[in-house]
Amino acid sequence: MTRTPEASPDDLSPQHITPAMRRRAVTAAMIGNATEWYDYAIYGYMAVVLGAVFFPQADPVTSLLYSFATFAVAFVIRPVGALVLGPLNDKIGRKRTLTITIFVMAGATFAIGLLPGYDTIGVLAPIALVTARLVQGFAVGGEYSGASTFAVEYAPDERRGFWASWLEFGAIAGFLLASGITTLLTYTLSEADLHTWGWRIPFLVALPLGTVGLYLRFRLMDTPNFRAIDENEAKASAPVRETLSAQWRRVLICGGIMIYSSIGTYTLLTYMPSYFSEELRLPAGTAHLLVFVAGGVLTFGIPFAGRLSDRLGRRPLLLTAAVAYIVLAYPAFLLIGQGTWQFVLVGILILAVCQIPILGTTTATLPALFPARVRGTGVAIGYNISFAIFGGTAPFVVTYIVDATGNLQVPALYLIGAALVALVPVIAMPESARRPLD
Repeated sequence: MTRTPEASPDDLSPQHITPAMRRRAVTAAMIGNATEWYDYAIYGYMAVVLGAVFFPQADPVTSLLYSFATFAVAFVIRPVGALVLGPLNDKIGRKRTLTITIFVMAGATFAIGLLPGYDTIGVLAPIALVTARLVQGFAVGGEYSGASTFAVEYAPDERRGFWASWLEFGAIAGFLLASGITTLLTYTLSEADLHTWGWRIPFLVALPLGTVGLYLRFRLMDTPNFRAIDENEAKASAPVRETLSAQWRRVLICGGIMIYSSIGTYTLLTYMPSYFSEELRLPAGTAHLLVFVAGGVLTFGIPFAGRLSDRLGRRPLLLTAAVAYIVLAYPAFLLIGQGTWQFVLVGILILAVCQIPILGTTTATLPALFPARVRGTGVAIGYNISFAIFGGTAPFVVTYIVDATGNLQVPALYLIGAALVALVPVIAMPESARRPLD
């Protein structure tokens, strides 16, 4: 059978993008994003165990705080990665940058799985862990901005929300994979085995995941938008300076939207397993299973929200999510506070439903804020600075305040505050649904 040739690179304009090419592009971006969030989620889900392995000299709460502080370290370095890798998106291309980020990211996660613990090498163990987390964070600083830009620039204008939503589908699927592996290990291994060697398994899985993503990205051609600015010699000579001088309002909008997106995501999917086991005294396996179920609902709701955003617009869905958090977060945590798995499940499902419109919409929203010549830089800066300040610190901040005050409603108040702040940038953002990219 004769194979129909693909469009040549010279013909890669929007009208020449076939459905098969679009599916491959979005799949490659999605799998890489899944690897990114798998890497981060595994650390969050293993926070209690890692605290005992790398910080055993502390009491359980302090050990957990040290572990979450190390979790946050990777977010602190993300703006640095954004300032380096974001401009690379706009200089050397989306594809090349994405191959760099997934290679470094998967390698750093795999390295964590090989690290000796505190009992073996003492203080060098947490230092090595922090170093690996810094490498992870640096790579992630360019991953989402590159992947979202890549997916959005391949998507048709009238269905950009739906196509871009698969990027977040992949992200939460990465969380689910992390949750599933963690739940399986928790149920099948003894606590001694989990602390001795079992915790390494999910980190080592990152290497084959990253290899698949790397292979898929190598096979892609760059986006029509980047090729256009490259061939017309319209690339920004100083993307960071141009972004901060000419697009600073859009950067603030981007970062503002990410406040409640990042806090919602990391509270729901990273902090809650520890909250369930440490504060509610649920068995660790039950805690992970409940989050896994909520993550499943979240994952499969995302494409529907993306499709809906193409019909109703991005702003209405983002406003709906903010109002939902303001109204429902406190009642959800009252239910969770009852402590039985039935009430806990209903409460966490309410939080998942609040988060669905955000994750189904933001991937199409953020890249559309910026023109093609600085799109990778703009998203990288706005997204990563916000994530570093709010998302990565959320588990640490909430754990600290709950421990200091004994108030189990602190996570709800944190979510409500984030949603109130996010109303401002959501109202100020330009509507981009069904409109061509700049």
